[in-house]
Amino acid sequence: MVPAPSQPDPTGPLLEEILVPLLNDYAESFDRGLLLLDHCPETVMAAAEQADLRERLDEARRSLGAARALRAAAPKPMGLAMETITPWHRLVVEVWSLSARLRAIGIRP
Repeated sequence: MVPAPSQPDPTGPLLEEILVPLLNDYAESFDRGLLLLDHCPETVMAAAEQADLRERLDEARRSLGAARALRAAAPKPMGLAMETITPWHRLVVEVWSLSARLRAIGIRP
């Protein structure tokens, strides 16, 4: 019996086409969140809440960097677990909310 010829994995290019821009969007959102915090008065968000959000954004940036490094080192395209991406998505929603609160009082950094 002759083995079937190997066929290229069609999910590789699709995965890269979807995941790379998504990871870029997360990075931009995390950076935006840190910028917003730099301009956020305590009347919008208490100092302790700001410190907590800043810490979580910094941690997310480190995790994102690690995920990108692992993907780059992998011999073939790989995805990320939802357990990894879900907290990032929640942070993006928090950044959007903070941005809306700042815009509401006329701050647009």
